Amino acid sequence: MNHTPRIRTVVSCTLLVVTLVAGATACGEPDGHPLSLKPYDAADLVSFNGPSENEKADPDKPLEVTVKDDDAKITDVTAVDREGRHLAGELDADGKRWHSTTSLAAGTRYTVKVSTENGDGAPGSRTYAFGTTSAKKFLKVAFGPQAGTYGVGQPLTAELSAPVTDKASRATVERGLQVRSTPAVTGSWYWVDAKTLHYRPKEYWPADATIDVRSNLKGIKVTNALYGATAKPLKLTTGDRIEAITDASDHSMTVLRNGEVINTLPVTTGKPGFDTRNGVKVVLAKEQFVRMRGESIGISAGSSESYDLPVYWATRVTWSGEYVHAAPWSTGSQGSANVSHGCTGMSTADAQWFFETVREGDIVKVVGSDGETMTPFDNGFGDWNLDWDAWRKGSALHGGGTPDSGTDVEAARLRPQV
Repeated sequence: MNHTPRIRTVVSCTLLVVTLVAGATACGEPDGHPLSLKPYDAADLVSFNGPSENEKADPDKPLEVTVKDDDAKITDVTAVDREGRHLAGELDADGKRWHSTTSLAAGTRYTVKVSTENGDGAPGSRTYAFGTTSAKKFLKVAFGPQAGTYGVGQPLTAELSAPVTDKASRATVERGLQVRSTPAVTGSWYWVDAKTLHYRPKEYWPADATIDVRSNLKGIKVTNALYGATAKPLKLTTGDRIEAITDASDHSMTVLRNGEVINTLPVTTGKPGFDTRNGVKVVLAKEQFVRMRGESIGISAGSSESYDLPVYWATRVTWSGEYVHAAPWSTGSQGSANVSHGCTGMSTADAQWFFETVREGDIVKVVGSDGETMTPFDNGFGDWNLDWDAWRKGSALHGGGTPDSGTDVEAARLRPQV
């Protein structure tokens, strides 16, 4: 029997193994590619202007890292505080110098990691750690509404402890006020005034959503005198999507749950001279009983339009006194005529059903009235009466329809041009 083929096969395999082992040995040689080497300590190669071990840095003093060797360069610098926030910075095109481009956060600690290359391309690294001095004056933020479950029309609010007026400072505030929802939505803050912001999505919130609101401004410089303070976070959820659409010209209200009609009610709205406001309103509160007087809306006592009535099952939609409520005195007109002083009136049974069906944040929309459109901010939550483009113009980040570009993390990791 001839065994030659088997012997040749074994020899070939042996040669293959030897070749692979030799290749592996070559790749592990100390004189391999410089980038495969463990980074050396670049302490003698770089200069850092940060404070000494027992001192703290002034948050207003920029950080700077430079290389001492003409043949070496900085390849990367990251500066991160204990909150996980990256400090923005720029690296010169030649890689010789990196400097911070924004103020450091006050009252925190930073870790700065510097990566280098020497003239032979070998990598080096150096890590610095230091603290910053505490701030003396703070900008506080209080979020609203209170934690709980709301309708899909509920805006978020942020009340500041001091006015913020210039655009750059407002942009800093907005970047620090974080809103995350599940499911995710597109949304934006709007500056109602120098101390008040509202946040809403492009469309209504999704039903059964979870919304987390928090401030990342702690220690961040907002103005020349103010640094962000710690703020209490807020968590909200939404329920079903409840929409009540009142057609003042048809004297009816259609109520929908998640897009499906669940009831149609005969109603009466404001008569001429007291026309109900058109537009989208949001349920502000529910009051099982309220006493309504004409003087509260500017009607003189004793005049022909004067009234003083006990009202039940009252759902408030404006701070000036517009409600959806029981109006047993006008049942003869409900479904056929508008005879109220601006509220939406219905039978006692229907008003109780409506009261028990809706929650704060649900949508109440009026169409077909001769009244003016609900204003956005001065009489409740009329935020949805601004279209999306107009809403974005109220943001310091998106004003004029120009979106904010880039992120602080990206800016903090700039590398030299090659």
